[in-house]
Amino acid sequence: MKNTFKLLSALFIFGAITFSSCKKDPDEVTTPTPLPNTGSLMLHFENMVGDSALVFNTKSYVNANNDTFNITTLKYYISNIVLSNSSGLTYKENYSYHLIDASDTSTCELNLTGVPLGNYNHISFMIGVDSAKNVSGAQSGALDPANGMFWDWNSGYIMSKFEGVSPQSIAANHVVLFHIGGFSGTNNVLKTVNPIFPSGVVASVTASVTPEIHFKADLAEWFTAPANTAFSVLNTIHMPGANAKKIADNYVDAFSIEHIHN
Repeated sequence: MKNTFKLLSALFIFGAITFSSCKKDPDEVTTPTPLPNTGSLMLHFENMVGDSALVFNTKSYVNANNDTFNITTLKYYISNIVLSNSSGLTYKENYSYHLIDASDTSTCELNLTGVPLGNYNHISFMIGVDSAKNVSGAQSGALDPANGMFWDWNSGYIMSKFEGVSPQSIAANHVVLFHIGGFSGTNNVLKTVNPIFPSGVVASVTASVTPEIHFKADLAEWFTAPANTAFSVLNTIHMPGANAKKIADNYVDAFSIEHIHN
């Protein structure tokens, strides 16, 4: 009987030790991976002239003054991007400076990351480079002077650049050359635009879906309303001033939302 009791006691102690050794230490409990609270959103800029796709060099276009022209260069800065909705959800892109070069389609797609999950129905951005960066000297990345969008002599950025040829231009070789800049004073050309979302449509940022907003960027708007441009009169702008502001006042209407993919 004593031997039986000793055997049962030994088995009980062994089982208790085994059970205890199998229990997980509280520090070893796996913590569930937190669900993401941000996602991404893409902006696509589709450069056009009126209802026609922009084609360099070979295709002719007509402006509001009935002047014909073709295009050799189109570049512009998009900066200070802000997304929001009526519930107060807001996203401001960090270091928000992008150079769109219409000859390089890879620059026409902007990937915004760290966007809080939610439905957005408002976007704003600046055409150009804000005054803070203009007075900080030459920068890097999109703001690198090597991109050909910085006036060394003027210590400021060219906000947008159009170059081409028009038979109506009286400049040498019939060129049209509009380098639009100036960030202060009466002739400040910086423009903040607020393209309107299609009625009832939102950009829905989720953990698994990256919405895409497609913008039409219409070069024709550079030359019409509120001031039609005759290339026989105005064909060259290469410094800040009243003519640069006139073009900027025109192209503030150049951007519209064509459609949104969710």
